[in-house]
Amino acid sequence: MATLQELVLTPENAPHLIADTKALVDNELSSKGITAAPLKAAYKAVAAFAPGYYDEAITAILPGVIYQLEPFWADFLTSGGAEFGDYLAKRGDHVSQELLAVTDDMAEKSGRAAVVKAYQMVRGGAAKNIEPALPALGALVQKYAR
Repeated sequence: MATLQELVLTPENAPHLIADTKALVDNELSSKGITAAPLKAAYKAVAAFAPGYYDEAITAILPGVIYQLEPFWADFLTSGGAEFGDYLAKRGDHVSQELLAVTDDMAEKSGRAAVVKAYQMVRGGAAKNIEPALPALGALVQKYAR
């Protein structure tokens, strides 16, 4: 049986997966109200101070995200669930923490001070912004895994 990485992270999927991931992030940001002002500010700061970094970051983060989702995917398949997004949402806190391990690692290794500062501004409340996105993330993963 193929791993989630083998199913999703193919050269054929790459441009579509990156575009869909960017759309997911953009949609999530636009759906946030005033309480997400720091997150929106961080997003704008990264776009302004590090042109091209957003695309690079998505390309770099996807393997880690898919790796972190691998055990959830395996359990989802054996559980007989219909929607991976629903499966992830029911485990929101745990999944969010696993995904944050990826971004924490990227921030730690980043040599871009503006990016690290922007990340540190939003890290404390990041889980509460990730959890609502899990249904869409799960749907995106499922789209490419099947």
